[in-house]
Amino acid sequence: MTILIAYHNVISIVWEYEEFCMKRQLLEDIYICFNQRDLVHPDPLEFLYNYDDIKDREIVGLIASSLAYGRIQQILKSVSIVLNKINPSPYSFLMSTKEASIKKQFAGFKHRFTTDKDLLDLLLQIKHIITEHGSIKEAFLSNLDKHKTTPTTILKTLYDVLSTKTELKLIPDPEKGSACKRLNLFLRWMVRKDNVDPGGWDQISASKLIIPLDTHMFKIARCFGFTKRNQANLNTAIEITEAFAKISPDDPVKYDFSLTRFGIRDDMCLSDLKKRVNILK
Repeated sequence: MTILIAYHNVISIVWEYEEFCMKRQLLEDIYICFNQRDLVHPDPLEFLYNYDDIKDREIVGLIASSLAYGRIQQILKSVSIVLNKINPSPYSFLMSTKEASIKKQFAGFKHRFTTDKDLLDLLLQIKHIITEHGSIKEAFLSNLDKHKTTPTTILKTLYDVLSTKTELKLIPDPEKGSACKRLNLFLRWMVRKDNVDPGGWDQISASKLIIPLDTHMFKIARCFGFTKRNQANLNTAIEITEAFAKISPDDPVKYDFSLTRFGIRDDMCLSDLKKRVNILK
C-alpha cells in the first residue's frame, strides 16, 4: 500500500510538471505570435507611441489608462479629445498653462461616469506632481522606499503619489479592494519594454508588477486554472500574478497583452484561446 501511494504521488508530480511545461510553452507561443505592434489597435496604449519624451509619455499613459473603461471606441474617442487639447507636448502644456485656462479648455468633457471636474482634478494633480518633483516617475521613485515590501507595494506607492493633494475619482484606492486594473495597466506600460509596451521607468523591476485584472482577463485566468476565486478583486489579481510568476518570475505581466487580444480584437475569439488551453487538460 505504501509503495502504491508513493507511486501515485510520483505520477501526480510528474503530471503536474508536464502540465506546467505545456502551459508555459503555450503562453510563450501566444506571446511570440501575438505580442506585436500591429495588433495593438484598438487599445489606448497606441497613443503612447506618439511621445518619445518620457515626461510626455507618462502623462499620456496616465490619462489614457484612467479613461480605459467602457466601450473601446468611446475610450479612444475620449482620450483623443483630451490629447488634441494638450499636444504636441502634454508636459509643456501643463507647466505653462494656468488652472483657469485648463478648466476652461476641458469644460463640458464627459466620458461615461467621468466629468470635466474629474478630469480637471487629475490634470491639476499631475501638474502639482511635476512641479514638485519634475516628473511622475521621480515622484514615484522618491516614495517607493516609504512602503513596506509587499505584493502591492508598487501599486500603493503610485496611489499615494497621485493622491497627495486630493482624492481623485479616477484613481482607485487599493485599500478598498478594487483590482485597480487601470493603475496596473499604466504601470505595465511604463515599466515593461518590448515590442508592445514602450517603457521608460527603467529603474523599476517588471517582477513587481501586478496583472491588470478586468472581467476579460479574469475569464482567461480561470481558463488556465490560475485562480478559482469568484471575484475579480485585488486579491484575485495578486493570486493570478503569482501564478504567472511561476512561469515568468522576472516578468509576470509579460503575457497580459497577447492574451487579452483574444476577445478584444474581432479576429481573435476567446473561444479559440479556450480550445488551445483545453488541449492541455
